[in-house]
Amino acid sequence: MIAVLPTQRPADRPFDPPEGLAELRAQRPLTRLSYPDGHVGWLVTSHALVREVLADPRFSARAELRHLPFPGASGGNQPAPPGIFTAMDAPEHTRYRRLLTGQFTVRRMRRLTEQIEVITAGHLDAMERHGGPVDLMDVLAQPVPAQVICELLGVPYADRARFQGHALDLFRLDASPERRAAAYAAVQEFLRELLAAKRAEPTEDLLSGLTATDLSDEELVNIGFVLLGAGLDTTANMIALGTFALLAHPDQFAALRAEPGIAAQAVEELLRYLSIIPGTVRTALADVELQGQRIKAGESVTVSVPAANRDPARFADPDTLDLLRPASGHVAFGHGVHQCLGQQLARVELQVVLPALLTRFPTLRLALPAEDVAMRTDTLIYGVHELPVAWQV
Repeated sequence: MIAVLPTQRPADRPFDPPEGLAELRAQRPLTRLSYPDGHVGWLVTSHALVREVLADPRFSARAELRHLPFPGASGGNQPAPPGIFTAMDAPEHTRYRRLLTGQFTVRRMRRLTEQIEVITAGHLDAMERHGGPVDLMDVLAQPVPAQVICELLGVPYADRARFQGHALDLFRLDASPERRAAAYAAVQEFLRELLAAKRAEPTEDLLSGLTATDLSDEELVNIGFVLLGAGLDTTANMIALGTFALLAHPDQFAALRAEPGIAAQAVEELLRYLSIIPGTVRTALADVELQGQRIKAGESVTVSVPAANRDPARFADPDTLDLLRPASGHVAFGHGVHQCLGQQLARVELQVVLPALLTRFPTLRLALPAEDVAMRTDTLIYGVHELPVAWQV
């Protein structure tokens, strides 16, 4: 049988993976998959097989080899531009990764943690002064990651409008190739100007630090592009969707509010339970035997993050949100050498923002029926378009 990637989430269960993934995982965790461009490759849905594929160097992340299974997502048959290290293999990927890892220093992360606490408190103050109802995406979930990534890269926060909207366009499944290309060009132009300023007058930020390496301007611009794209939309949607999930599970809301010390564990469970990234794609560089089946060289393999993170073979009662669960081993940030470089920063943001929100607004509630919350099904990254909330004064 040849499957089509399930993408439709159940309307009455907005936190669950697309319907059909659980059945595929139970019956055929490695199955043939039809891709929109006509390619026939594979889909992996079990936790063990997802980790196996992502850890195996015989499966390539190179952009020019892969076929994309997501309807509306643009594929490519060209190598990744210099600096787009997420779509490269070793040794190119290794070189970039090593340079970037050196910039995510303990000192910088500690300083950013303190800044995240200050940034979050400022937005919660403004939210309290405004009074409810408010759109949590607008007042907290989007501005906090935007301000944090600006601090990290040394971008003036006042300039965020020049890249934020364009960066979001890149994830839209309904964006035309022309619109996507225009958004990419606009973000690159912004980053070129920023890079010139950093070379002329470096400051204590990641982009300035990278200008002291042997990276070219093109590489630096594209690295900045990757970091912007990874640091904005994903964390914003985890904050909003995580809040929605907590409001929909009052016992879990109460548990985190009563014991903020479980924040780190709670964040891991929310990352597992929500799995806002649909998956990623690898392409076989040679014939590979996997679960008794031959994956031929050149065939793309889609690994499903939501299916893997709800696998009952790895997580007991996986469809239940349990903030006290030891959820280590989830693949929300991927696995292997391409595991998300900024995962610790994302964790810190979530560990700061969610307990602070619940502590400041213990009576927080949705300002509309849960079934009326507009879910983001038109972008690669799942979440909400808006999250209207209110509270008792």
